[in-house]
Amino acid sequence: MTQKVAVLGTGKIGEALLSGMIRAGWAPADLLVTTRRAERAEELRTRYGVDPVTNAEAAKHADTLILACKPQDMGALLDELAPHVTVDRLVISAAAGITTAFIEERLPGSTPVVRVMPNTPVLVDEGMSVISAGSHASAADLSHAEDIFGAVGKTLRVPEAQQDACTALSGSGPAYFYFLVEAMTDAGILLGLPRDKAHDLIVQAAIGAAVMLRDSGEHPVKLRENVTSPAGTTINAIRELENHGVRAALIAALEAARDRSRALASGNG
Repeated sequence: MTQKVAVLGTGKIGEALLSGMIRAGWAPADLLVTTRRAERAEELRTRYGVDPVTNAEAAKHADTLILACKPQDMGALLDELAPHVTVDRLVISAAAGITTAFIEERLPGSTPVVRVMPNTPVLVDEGMSVISAGSHASAADLSHAEDIFGAVGKTLRVPEAQQDACTALSGSGPAYFYFLVEAMTDAGILLGLPRDKAHDLIVQAAIGAAVMLRDSGEHPVKLRENVTSPAGTTINAIRELENHGVRAALIAALEAARDRSRALASGNG
């Protein structure tokens, strides 16, 4: 791995990528980082042995630029980078709702751009990063993006038109599970359990269920049926979930998230 990669805006997600890349075999000497604060830059240098640089220096010296800034900062960052970016650079955006067209319009000529939507489990190497090609990105560019984000979880290629739906399912997805665990913990307390015990029971149930979904190859309906005995406890609970419209509420929630992602991408924030 001899190419230089720069992470611009090394917050939590950016640091997770940096850490994952080093564990996957990238040499710290081939990694550059940019930050707003000098103390943060020194922290990253000490922790990972990487070189903090300015945004302009990153654009001049790195072969791949990962833009991990906040969406509202993207325009200003691109204005700063544009004079220094050449068309042989690969630009990867990890900013939610920012289209490849938005970036391409602000960079020289046919600069290749790849859009990635990671989610927060990249912080524990269990992320899902959804990858889409811009109009100038090649198959090799997509593979390179997969190598980087594959260091912190799984990757999935989709057409960019599907990014808003993926944001609703995957980008926002962890929050739905946290919400469900929160609600189930409250239910456990109502049923007479201490909060810590209710929490531990539900978290382990969630981990076990997730591993079975991933590794068993079974459809979720089949896995649910395996827990659901005739006239038993589970089917009574499922009936109440259906009576309260939980399935319909989840569909409506995901549609709302997708619509909000579309609005942000169109600049109607």
